[in-house]
Amino acid sequence: MPITEYLERNARFYPDDVSLVEINPTSQPDKATTWREFNLIETAGGAKYRREMTWKQFDEKANRFANLLLSRGLNRGDKVAILLMNCLEWLPVYFGILKSGAIVVPMNYRYAADEIKYCCDLADVRMLVFGPEFTTRIDAVKSQLGDITDFFYVGEQKDTPVYASNYGRMVGYCSSQAPSVAISDDDDGAIYFSSGTTGFPKAILHRHRALMASTKTEQAHHGQTKDDVFLCIPPLYHTGAKMHWFGSLMSASKAVLLRGVSPEWILQAVSEERATIVWLLVPWAQDILDAVDRGDIDPKEYRLSQWRLMHIGAQPVPPSLVKRWQKLFPGQLYDTNYGLSESIGPGCVHLGTENIRKVGAIGVPGYGWQTKIVDEHRQPVTQGEVGELAVKGDGVMRCYYKNPDATAEILTDDGWLLTGDMARQDEEGFIYLVDRKKDVIITGGENLYPVQIEDFLRAHDKIKDVAVIGLPHERLGEIAAAIIEVKEGMTLTEDEVNEFCLGMPRYKRPRKIIFDTVPRNPTGKIEKPKLRERYSAVKLVERETNR
Repeated sequence: MPITEYLERNARFYPDDVSLVEINPTSQPDKATTWREFNLIETAGGAKYRREMTWKQFDEKANRFANLLLSRGLNRGDKVAILLMNCLEWLPVYFGILKSGAIVVPMNYRYAADEIKYCCDLADVRMLVFGPEFTTRIDAVKSQLGDITDFFYVGEQKDTPVYASNYGRMVGYCSSQAPSVAISDDDDGAIYFSSGTTGFPKAILHRHRALMASTKTEQAHHGQTKDDVFLCIPPLYHTGAKMHWFGSLMSASKAVLLRGVSPEWILQAVSEERATIVWLLVPWAQDILDAVDRGDIDPKEYRLSQWRLMHIGAQPVPPSLVKRWQKLFPGQLYDTNYGLSESIGPGCVHLGTENIRKVGAIGVPGYGWQTKIVDEHRQPVTQGEVGELAVKGDGVMRCYYKNPDATAEILTDDGWLLTGDMARQDEEGFIYLVDRKKDVIITGGENLYPVQIEDFLRAHDKIKDVAVIGLPHERLGEIAAAIIEVKEGMTLTEDEVNEFCLGMPRYKRPRKIIFDTVPRNPTGKIEKPKLRERYSAVKLVERETNR
């Protein structure tokens, strides 16, 4: 069954229960329009802009938008793109598109104008929903978006561009009854875009079956009940945030969208909304720990006893961070989730709260998933050997849309998805992520896996973040360079780093130390191509002592 049926069930059985809350600590409410409801809550940090919506309102708004799309001549299988910051409108728009029989196309809110045009063209987008933050970018390419027949603006009526219809005004004229559109599990449901860290992104096509699979996997892993409250901070355009929220959808529990990532805002939201589950990215968890260490915030000032689970995904998680977190929050459960957009986001591998002793591993096959580790010929490797991780399950993509060659590179005829991640499996069956296949550094004939070096360096008490990349070297082919971001208020020298690295095998020690910020994309992944481009011309002067 499609996930839209969960929304309809929740509206039927829990019509007046709160489904979604939006908190924006940096904004003040404008004049209310149509269905919006504003209120301010006073906290120690000042007033917050807060909106909420019931399950009945959620379903009705999704129905209204679906009917609006159909009234504009939308056909089954047409593509409708979403270009919005996290907000209360985001998910009703998403479900409205699904209910219309169209394919929903969430887009990265960091896309520049040329990337927006590229993705719209690649996905054959027919209609586009966008917010005020994107008007300038849409204006810049509007004349080149000839295939888009309708633009819907989510914002104040007075600010609506001349070429767009105002979303809030138009849905008010549409029926709140569900449209008579039948949807099957095998219908195409969504196009997500790859991270685009190696150039323009690829379009990943998923069936409705995959959306439902992610819902079941998430709920099986984290056991959401009606009493849970999920604090969602990462961007909803990404499969990670959306599919973790699907656990709230399945359990009919409240979720809170927090538009801000400061440690104080996160802990305030947990405290005030009584959040029980929080998904964090590594930098945000690190920021909370550092803020506590500096004395900037005191956890004792917040109501956190109900916070039962913190989980992290989207990137390798340093074991040192988890140990620090457990020390600060000793009664809290922890889980690590692994996935990629091609496997409908998180959950194809997960650690499990019962396996905390295995911190450092990404875990075991997730609910409904199979895994194996293969060599370059796609044959299983011997247990303990490093190979490429492959996964199989209902969440695997149908294809890269309009890109059969790229599809054939990672999708086998029998349904296995090659992840591009190098991994190994221990004797108990736990999988350890070694590195991205394309990020492996070959120096003097030895394979170096940057994640291993990064995990080691992050254990240094002055290092906030680190990225290890390969830089060209005339004699060795490549050498490992460590870009190190130092914690606020601390100083760190190259000699200190080199001395710390004596704890690693000699061949793994980075030969170049660079102090700089570590760039990450909105989902927390290190943008290594940017670093390679930035430092490709750095003159490499080797220091052979102790190396």
